[in-house]
Amino acid sequence: MSLDALRGFDMFWIIGADSLVYALNRMGQNSATKFLATQLEHVAWQGFRFYDLIFPLFVFMVGASIVFSLNKIIAESGRAGAVKRVIRRGIVLFLIALFYSGGFTNPWPDMRLMGVLNRIALAYTAAGLLYCFFKPRALAGICAGLLVGYWAMMTFIPIHDIQLEKENLALLAEKAGDAKLAQQFHDSGNASAINPSAIKDSPVWAAMHKMYDATTNRVSGKFDMGYNLACHFDFEHLPARKYDLSWDPEGILSTIPAVGTCLLGVFAGLLLQSTRLSNDRKLAWLFGAGVACVALGWLWGLQFPVIKKIWTSSYVLVAGGYSALLLGLFYYVVDVLKWQTWCQPFVWMGMNSITIYLVKNMLGGTFSKLSARLVGGDIKTWLDTHIATGFGDLTISVVGLLMAFWLVRLLYNRKVFLRI
Repeated sequence: MSLDALRGFDMFWIIGADSLVYALNRMGQNSATKFLATQLEHVAWQGFRFYDLIFPLFVFMVGASIVFSLNKIIAESGRAGAVKRVIRRGIVLFLIALFYSGGFTNPWPDMRLMGVLNRIALAYTAAGLLYCFFKPRALAGICAGLLVGYWAMMTFIPIHDIQLEKENLALLAEKAGDAKLAQQFHDSGNASAINPSAIKDSPVWAAMHKMYDATTNRVSGKFDMGYNLACHFDFEHLPARKYDLSWDPEGILSTIPAVGTCLLGVFAGLLLQSTRLSNDRKLAWLFGAGVACVALGWLWGLQFPVIKKIWTSSYVLVAGGYSALLLGLFYYVVDVLKWQTWCQPFVWMGMNSITIYLVKNMLGGTFSKLSARLVGGDIKTWLDTHIATGFGDLTISVVGLLMAFWLVRLLYNRKVFLRI
C-alpha cells in the first residue's frame, strides 16, 4: 500500500498542491512560506530543490512497481508473457505521451517527440526488459554501467565550442553584425514566440546550424546550459520541436541515466518484496542506501554537477537517495505501523496516476482553472477583501485539489485504473 500512497503523494504535487503554498506565501510572507515557495520551483540549472525530486521519484516508483507486476506475470505466463506486456505497455504509454504533447495538432516539425511521459515510457520499457532477463546482481552492474558510461561520455567526448543558449547565440549574432538575427534569438525566450525548431525551413534554425558548423574548436567536460554533449546531441539528432530552443530536457542521451533511476526503484521493489528480510532490515537497507546515495551523489557532483535538465549521474544518485528515504518513511508508517486511513486519498490518486495527469493536461495544466468557475470572480474578490489578501487563490487551489481527489475516488470505487 505504501507504493501506491507514495505515488499518489508525488502526483499530489504535480497536479497543483504547489499552488497552495504559493497562495499561503501571498497571504502572508515569512521565512517559512518563502522557503517552501522556493522549494516548489525548479532550479534554473545546477542544484537541487524539492520540486526537482518530483519527476525522478515517479520514475523510481515505476521501477519499484515493475517488480510486483512482472513477478506475477512471469509466474503465470512466463518470461515471454512479461516481455510482451512490457513492450505493449511501453508503446501505449509513448503514444499517450505524444497525444499529451499535442499529437498531430500542428504540422511537422511542430511536434514534441520527447517529454515527461515519453521518458517514463522509455525508462519503464528498458528497465522492464532488463528485469525480465537479468538477475539482481547483474542489474546492479548494468545500473552502475549506465551511470558511469553517461558520465564518461559527457566528460570526455569533445563537442563544438559553442553554447546553444539564446542569450549567447544573440551575442554571437550581434558580434557578426546581424542585429535582426540577434533580436530573433532574444525573442525566442518569450512565451508567445514559436520555437525555431518547430518551423519548417526556419531561417533562424538554419542560422544556428551555420554558427554551429562554423565552430572548429572542440572542448570536453562542459556541463553548462546548451554547452554539453547531451544538448548538442539533441541539436544534431533529435527531430521536431525541442523544448528549450535547441535541445530537450528529456532528450536522447539523458534518457540513459533515467533508466538507471528506474533500476534504483527496481532494487527498492526487490527489497520490499523479499520474504527473507524482516521489516527492520528492509527499513535499515532503505534508509542506509538512501543516505549513501545522497552523499555519493553530492560528492560526485563536485566534478559532474547535480543537474536535472540533463539528468546527470550525480543527480540520479541524489534523487534516488531521497526517493529511497521517502519510500522507507511511507513503508514504515503505512505498511509496518499500519497507519493507513490518512493516506487513502493518496492511494486513490496513486492507482490512477496517469489518468489524473492526463486530465490535468486537458484542463489546461491545473485543476484550478476548473475550480475557478465555482469560486473565482466575485467570490474570489470577496474572499480577498473580507478575509485576507490571497485567500481567494487559496480557496481556488483547495477546491481544485478536492475535485481531483473526488475524481480519483470515483474511479477507484468503480475499479477503473490507468497506471504504470
